[in-house]
Amino acid sequence: MILSVLLLLLALLIVYLAAEVFTNALEHIGERLGVSEGVTGSIFAAVGTAMPETIVPLVAILAGGAAESVNHAVGLGAILGAPFMLATLSLGMMAFFAGRKRGWNTSFTPEPGGLKRDLSVFMLAFGLVIAAALVPESWRSVKVIFAIALFLTYFSYLLKTIRASRRLVADGHATEADSPLYASRLIGDSTWVVILQSLFGLMLLVLGARMFVDGVEQASALFGVSALVIALLVVPVATELPEKVNSILWIRRGRDTLAFGNITGAMVFQSTIIPAVGMLLMPWHFHDIHASVAVLFALLGVSWLWLVSRGKWFRPLPLLLNAILYMLFVALIIFY
Repeated sequence: MILSVLLLLLALLIVYLAAEVFTNALEHIGERLGVSEGVTGSIFAAVGTAMPETIVPLVAILAGGAAESVNHAVGLGAILGAPFMLATLSLGMMAFFAGRKRGWNTSFTPEPGGLKRDLSVFMLAFGLVIAAALVPESWRSVKVIFAIALFLTYFSYLLKTIRASRRLVADGHATEADSPLYASRLIGDSTWVVILQSLFGLMLLVLGARMFVDGVEQASALFGVSALVIALLVVPVATELPEKVNSILWIRRGRDTLAFGNITGAMVFQSTIIPAVGMLLMPWHFHDIHASVAVLFALLGVSWLWLVSRGKWFRPLPLLLNAILYMLFVALIIFY
């Protein structure tokens, strides 16, 4: 048990340090490319930090243990758990740290067009994900059509985000690095050094997330938790750590567009590309009550963010409700 706790603490330290290295490199990449904070946060950071939660379900489905049902349960839980975790706990944690650092009455000011686009695409894509689960498994061709639609949805999202970049840069939303490139103190600050630092940070993020998964799995084995529950709660907590830490670092610095874009952009990626792959590789249905509730709470969390962001209550305190949704889900796991 002590070793499991030490492993968890070491993994958390690695993730935090890796996120610092990674976000610093991303800011310099975005600055050198002359793109908006929306592109840097919603595409570069979101896709980069989504690699751990992309890898986990693929490994579970394609190279898991001997029991295929367990592999599919872990894969489904990891896929559904990612957007659920981001829409609830991640947003709540970001709001908490923003309130502690900047004050509870401080308004969030992300670029509104990008936030609206991210939330709209997520709701559309997640609707397709839910609809595909209602289709009988024997209708494989229909599942393939849903998967293709999700791939096309993300491709369209990329185009819209990139096209909006030039106008946003002209309006003062260009990416600007907060501090010098960390690696420049050792080997200079050329473009290749920026790329190497970003790859190094991403590698550490994946390593830290993987270590965290191993540590939590060892600890959770003492309580006899099912594979789907572990995948819904344990795997996303670890794999979403990069998004949480990156967004917390940015929100504390007042970089709201980057902070929200990192989370909402990851949600778009995880409601399109990853579920589409899952539909093609395994049975796609939500028969378990925990999976269904996770999907419902993810929709509630995003709907609440959409509602709050349209009014004067776009502040840290209301978004703490998203974290409460996560706590309710944990209570459901414990008592149901």
